[in-house]
Amino acid sequence: MNKRTGWAAFAVSVLALCALLILGACNKKEEAPASNTAAEQAAPAATPIDPATVATVSGTVKFDGTAPKAAKIDMSQDPGCKGMNEAENVVVNGGDLANVFVYVKDGLGSRTFDVPKDPVVLDQQGCRYHPHVLGVMAGQTVQIKNDDPTTHNIHPTPKDNREWNESQPPSSPALEKNFAREEIMLPVKCNQHPWMKMYINVVKSPFYAVTDKDGKYEIKGLPPGDYTLAFVQEKLGEQDQKVTVAAKESKTVDQSFKAASD
Repeated sequence: MNKRTGWAAFAVSVLALCALLILGACNKKEEAPASNTAAEQAAPAATPIDPATVATVSGTVKFDGTAPKAAKIDMSQDPGCKGMNEAENVVVNGGDLANVFVYVKDGLGSRTFDVPKDPVVLDQQGCRYHPHVLGVMAGQTVQIKNDDPTTHNIHPTPKDNREWNESQPPSSPALEKNFAREEIMLPVKCNQHPWMKMYINVVKSPFYAVTDKDGKYEIKGLPPGDYTLAFVQEKLGEQDQKVTVAAKESKTVDQSFKAASD
């Protein structure tokens, strides 16, 4: 009996040791994928830029020739649309050209940039889009508001991004949208009000600007290098300029557009 009892105790000990070894191996297998998953999910870091070396490019965009007279827009079809309205396809003030989108078209190479967490705002007020030309980074939120007492129907018609068409009644919450791919002068219209038009410019970097009513723009934080600046106007087309900026340099780059030959 003692001999049998001894063998039984030995067998139990061996089985218990095997169970512990198997349990340990299982735990190791379960732990391994967790660390791999974390590594796979880590987002690629943005290319660092030394803030002590960054440059600024600024300037003024002019209109060369006699400025076209803005066409008057009749908004009487909707009693919720009040006030004067004019076409914004070419806006010239004392020879200065507004609503020109300026961006670094080439020269950044394979640099990557963090997408801003703050949204850019597109407002609808007085049955017009504000602003008429908007810049945004790919993936950044565009917050669309309706401050009019009438329903709007926002309808982007892109070539390289997803098209959508959404109604927005008065006092409704803001719509939040984004665009995944770079696209310049992406048209946006309102299906309720055919005169309502604007353009969204989707780019991969934060180096862009839109000229104000005085034709002025400014692009800050640019690392030293050789670049191509593109100046894009919805009706007058695109003009490109080469520019080289050194560390801490502030460079002026002006541009002009001639009247379109219709």
